[in-house]
Amino acid sequence: MKNIKKYLGLMLVMSMVVVLAAGCGNKENNTATNNGNASSGKNGSVYFLNFKPEIAEIYEKIAKDYEAETGVKVKVVTAAAGTYETKLKSEISKSEAPTIFQINGPVGFQAWKDYTLDLKDTKLYSYLSDKSLAVTEGEGVYGIPYVVEGYGIIYNDAIMKKYFALADKAVSISSTTEINNFETLKAVVEDMTAKKDQLGIKGVFASTSLAAGEQWRWQTHLANLPLYYEFKDNTAFDNTVLAGLASKEVEFKYNDKFKNIFDLYIKNSVTKESLLGSKSVADSMAEFALGNAAMVQNGNWAWSQINDVDGNVVKAEDIKFLPIYTGMEGEEKQGLAVGTENYLAINSKASAENQQASIAFLEWLFSSEKGKAYVTNDLGFIAPFNTFEDSEKPADPLAKEVSAWMEKDLTSVAWTFAAFPSEEFKNVFGDALLQYAQGNKTWDEVVTIFKDTWKAEKAK
Repeated sequence: MKNIKKYLGLMLVMSMVVVLAAGCGNKENNTATNNGNASSGKNGSVYFLNFKPEIAEIYEKIAKDYEAETGVKVKVVTAAAGTYETKLKSEISKSEAPTIFQINGPVGFQAWKDYTLDLKDTKLYSYLSDKSLAVTEGEGVYGIPYVVEGYGIIYNDAIMKKYFALADKAVSISSTTEINNFETLKAVVEDMTAKKDQLGIKGVFASTSLAAGEQWRWQTHLANLPLYYEFKDNTAFDNTVLAGLASKEVEFKYNDKFKNIFDLYIKNSVTKESLLGSKSVADSMAEFALGNAAMVQNGNWAWSQINDVDGNVVKAEDIKFLPIYTGMEGEEKQGLAVGTENYLAINSKASAENQQASIAFLEWLFSSEKGKAYVTNDLGFIAPFNTFEDSEKPADPLAKEVSAWMEKDLTSVAWTFAAFPSEEFKNVFGDALLQYAQGNKTWDEVVTIFKDTWKAEKAK
């Protein structure tokens, strides 16, 4: 997406919506209770409370097509921008309450868990390419992601093939697809740096943008990885976001892994470390687009940034993803960092007929030929389901790459940065990274700043 900083800020704000007292009482068993939500006929009916006003008309068209095809009534109500939680609180208590609603991941689930049906035995859940993305508690599955984004190391396969064709390359592998850990990545990158003149590049990595306001790829996206693994170690929580939100302090126990990849970026860059404070994300993406760099860390939203650069030389078929390898044990099984704020839930208080009608509607949307066409062509989603053939996925090459990586037998890295305590925390950490890159701070000082700022911001 084009305005990622705005998106991240919105996501963090939404993550904290748990403070809204949406539901109360003990969670019901997952057998349906009527609660006044009578079904309209033996096939039931659907009431979908939509979160996104910008696609409301598309959902209304989908609803009409589905009713014409199946005879099942689908009612779509769209909350005004910024009012979804308020609207849901109002609607959920009505006699004809929403049968499908949206939650903001594991945090949203904590607020709405008394109204979420267990979906573990549905086809919808079985369609998920990476089941670790679902919102779960114990053995139950309560939220299904329906659109995702991913980020990692984007690379220009044309340059990489040129490197692997060199007779004097210093590595034994013959393709970028054989890179599956930090050790191998480091060996390839450092050898490419030594041979950058032969490859016609100015550096392996595009500039690490450390100008003020341009640091989000490092103080948020890259920092996500070590904290994902740190919070994953906390077995008291089902997911890393909740573990992070509960952490008043962090150990930053995998800071050496962060340092591994950050050092690799800045020491094998188009731009000298001392000058990185002047570089923006736009500079970085232009360097990649013009063929001056072979790799750049960013997400699937970056394709338009690359493709729209005047003089772009990167062909769609040559733009690929690698996971961000840092040296973690077992990272050969790590995929891209994949996440979303958009999860679908079924109202556990609705009638059994309406629950089944709602599940059937979603299964049709994400598995039928007509439904999938709407998802890809009209809604424009990267849908995380194995029901989509390559020809049915978005044409954007990086969107295709995210889908392809999710279908591998790998574990995606969850977007844990929703648990970061504040923008101030991220900005202070970003500034410390700049000072480190410029040689003004030691790594130990950066680690101390990270830990102290987390604690201070949490205390607020």
